[in-house]
Amino acid sequence: MDKVRCMVYVNDVEAVVTFWQDYLDARIVAVNAMPDGSSNVVLQVMRGVELAFFSKAFIKQYSPEVATNLPSLMFFSDHFDELHRRIPGAGKVVDQHGQLTFNFPDPEGNYFVIAQV
Repeated sequence: MDKVRCMVYVNDVEAVVTFWQDYLDARIVAVNAMPDGSSNVVLQVMRGVELAFFSKAFIKQYSPEVATNLPSLMFFSDHFDELHRRIPGAGKVVDQHGQLTFNFPDPEGNYFVIAQV
């Protein structure tokens, strides 16, 4: 496998995409029009890893069985300290069995984790 793409369902695709661009240097690799008029936005967050953001309203209409699913994602970075300072709402750095980590919320309160490489 050469790439991983996680689908994330949010209320406000634009706000969440802007957050990932502003604080985690993600870049847009695709914007797709959906049948309901919303847009799906795919961000590359690191080489080989993409997040595809979909409107929860779209998912509830077309795939209601997965509308409340949110993956629990952990990212690894060698820019750990910089990201901890830069990301608004970043949690306390915690040592998890020798692995430094912190969590952070996106604008909708979904939490993600960053671990130090």
